[in-house]
Amino acid sequence: MSREFQRGHKARISDLTAGTDLYVGVQISAPGLTFDISCFGLDADERLSDDRYFVFFNQPKSPEESIQLLGPQAGDTESFRVTLDRIPAGIHKLSFTATIDGDGQMSRIAPGYLRIVAGGEEVARYSFTGAEFTTERAVMLGDLYLKDVWRFAAVGQGFDGGLEALLKNFGGEVAEEEAPAPAQPEAAAPSAAPGFAPPAFAVPAGPATPSAPQAFTPPPAPRPDVHAAPTLVEPLTPSHGTVPPPGPAPAAFGHPAPPSAPLPPGYGQPPAQPGYGQGPTPPPAAPAPPGYNSPPSHGGPPSAPMPPGYGQVPGQGSPSYGVPQGAPQGAAGVGAALQKFKEAPTGQRWTQQNHKVIRVDLGAGGQPVLARQGSMVLYQGKVDFSYKGAGITGRLVGNATGQEMQLMRCTGQGQVFLADNSTHLHPVELQGDAICVSAENVLAFDESLQYEVRRIEGHGIPGGALFTMQFQGTGTLVVKTHGTPVVLPVTPTTFADCHAVVAWSAASQVIVSSQVRMRRNAYAGDTGESVNLQFRGAPGNFIVVQPYEV
Repeated sequence: MSREFQRGHKARISDLTAGTDLYVGVQISAPGLTFDISCFGLDADERLSDDRYFVFFNQPKSPEESIQLLGPQAGDTESFRVTLDRIPAGIHKLSFTATIDGDGQMSRIAPGYLRIVAGGEEVARYSFTGAEFTTERAVMLGDLYLKDVWRFAAVGQGFDGGLEALLKNFGGEVAEEEAPAPAQPEAAAPSAAPGFAPPAFAVPAGPATPSAPQAFTPPPAPRPDVHAAPTLVEPLTPSHGTVPPPGPAPAAFGHPAPPSAPLPPGYGQPPAQPGYGQGPTPPPAAPAPPGYNSPPSHGGPPSAPMPPGYGQVPGQGSPSYGVPQGAPQGAAGVGAALQKFKEAPTGQRWTQQNHKVIRVDLGAGGQPVLARQGSMVLYQGKVDFSYKGAGITGRLVGNATGQEMQLMRCTGQGQVFLADNSTHLHPVELQGDAICVSAENVLAFDESLQYEVRRIEGHGIPGGALFTMQFQGTGTLVVKTHGTPVVLPVTPTTFADCHAVVAWSAASQVIVSSQVRMRRNAYAGDTGESVNLQFRGAPGNFIVVQPYEV
């Protein structure tokens, strides 16, 4: 039976299927629009460090064929075969994306989906509609990612900038299109400036791989509207410009370049090297020329500087792009000072901006978020904040146990930034498991999580007991601490101060351990450590303690 996912939901692949040979199908359409559907193989830093793992129309498989583009079939606009146990150790995430070819907006798309099929049976489906998007031209639909084990996440995160914004998010950029160089006679070829222009990826002839469950569908014929090829912002090796490395880089995103039409000069070249279609290096005192491995805004007025280091080749100096030499550097200084504080989008539902601010991305099809009242510090989009009452019974229980949570419900479409008294924030992803957290240390959580007050048994104090909140289900819980916490494994001799402990695994056995002795506590100078919590449990259980006592 297929499991329905909503935006932001995640699950282990092993909970969906026991197999590792997966079929990923995408269905997306809109009147008058054409879509390019791709898979980005990212490293542990979620960067496209090896463009051979950018699988799309012009590069239909990875080197070891762990990721293969199968083409449209079975009602899907595009489909992939993913063999998880063959993916190299350096690839930690597969991001499946859709980009509009040309003008258009994702708000126009009809209801679509991303689905996972294993063993001929659909096991997961993330459905989406155009109502979840506005002016976006590219969208990350879903991820297969490695976190101890392989998992699936429904993302649904869009980018207004289209392909360029998508590639920059993954650490690459799109080279600017330039007018093709005039054709040179064959005899003059040796004296021409070297240029890196690998041939278009050719579809291998012959039958499909025997292990493939379905026949490979060759891509359709090339179309004239060729896009500029994506390149990584990294220095090229000395072999570039002579013989392309094994597994050539894709010639163009979405459509192959005709064999007789080489890519524009300067494709994939570092701008600092003369002879790569860029012309001679300008004198140091001159501003950077337009099109110098940068968007059209480079070379603009000093009031609109680009971020420091943008388009810079590693190991070289940091030129002041867009600011003429000798001009006042005030604006550039402000941009440099604020650059490190910029918003950090990742395409996930919950994104930690820094240690003390977290962002939650709401969507039309996503679950509402419950957050501590007054914790919103900024929001973008159309977001509604409403009071979340606990009811008479909930208030009575909260008052009696000290575990009352004053919450607000956040709904709508946009991004909400949360913080509370400069405390450190820690998003905890639950996937059917449970965790115990004091209500004092809860900042926000997905409304899909179940929570209840749990009593901690005690001894040594007449009627003694403490209480905590237990959260369980599938979703994210944001825990706040005063300072950087310490996580310790549970052993038979693990004790913690009940005023400093923040959270612990729900499978742990917890009892109140007191040291009440009349003689010890009858005099001034008591240690103040008379009541502690003792933890017991099997290996794998843990406790979280903060450097602060409530």
